[in-house]
Amino acid sequence: MPFLELEKLTKSFGGHNAVDGLTLGVEKGEFVALLGPSGCGKTTTLQMIAGFVEPTSGAIRLGGKDLLAMKPAKRGLGIVFQSYALFPHMTVAENVGFGLEMQGVTAAERRTRVAETLELVGLGTFASRFPRQMSGGQQQRVALARALVIRPQVLLLDEPLSNLDAKLREGMQIELRQIQRTVGTTTILVTHDQAEAMALSDRIVVMNQGKAEQIGPPHEAYERPATAFVANFLGKTNLVDGASVRPERISFAAAGLAGTVRTRIFQGNHWLYQVDTASGLVTVIRQNTGEAMPGEGDAVHLLWEGRA
Repeated sequence: MPFLELEKLTKSFGGHNAVDGLTLGVEKGEFVALLGPSGCGKTTTLQMIAGFVEPTSGAIRLGGKDLLAMKPAKRGLGIVFQSYALFPHMTVAENVGFGLEMQGVTAAERRTRVAETLELVGLGTFASRFPRQMSGGQQQRVALARALVIRPQVLLLDEPLSNLDAKLREGMQIELRQIQRTVGTTTILVTHDQAEAMALSDRIVVMNQGKAEQIGPPHEAYERPATAFVANFLGKTNLVDGASVRPERISFAAAGLAGTVRTRIFQGNHWLYQVDTASGLVTVIRQNTGEAMPGEGDAVHLLWEGRA
């Protein structure tokens, strides 16, 4: 039996199913990402697990118990919001310890657990600072520490890195995954960022119009998409000769599908090409190895596995 179970979970707003019969089992310690565009139902799903939104129908069970019968505060969940929602008048230590205080944990125990958790997220020396004295990335760590310090059964992350710039977000993805592995907390992440979902999660749930189009390991969904929506949402893809081919799997060769380079864009570690061919416009991604590459207007031939 999965640790967290969603069974035929449905939420309707004015006759529209924001979530439509979602069934999902999450194992203890697993990191699962709910991935999809705005309006696909991923945030509504998270809010139903948290208890902020009541399902129209379906069931949610945690450790075999009916989660819907419990009030939100009694569900034992840790939540990190997109906005962090820190108390500006409280120090870092007070912010992190607030949940423990509400649980009636003794002051001595609170101090110990807050100190341990701040060390875990790399903020051991920041206990006396206020949120306004910290960067966005540091505030994000405080919010994560506050969620983890109560030792939640499930950690819910609602677009937690979306307010960070690209470089900092990438660094925090690595840190977040390392922290989750260290603590072993069952984690559900909501994100619209495909790269983030694939980098962090053990499995992804690709959602579209309230339904799960595919559930599985990130590499499996990327390499073997179940639907055209999944193929297009998880990065770039080409439909060439009836086959879905990822841009990075296409090479320039001496023979193959003939074409002309329409666009060449340098993106640091790789080149992005658009090539006009008899089969339509084909996107090609080639790693920047320092060798000479075709230019715009050049005649080229494209080759990929499965094409003679």
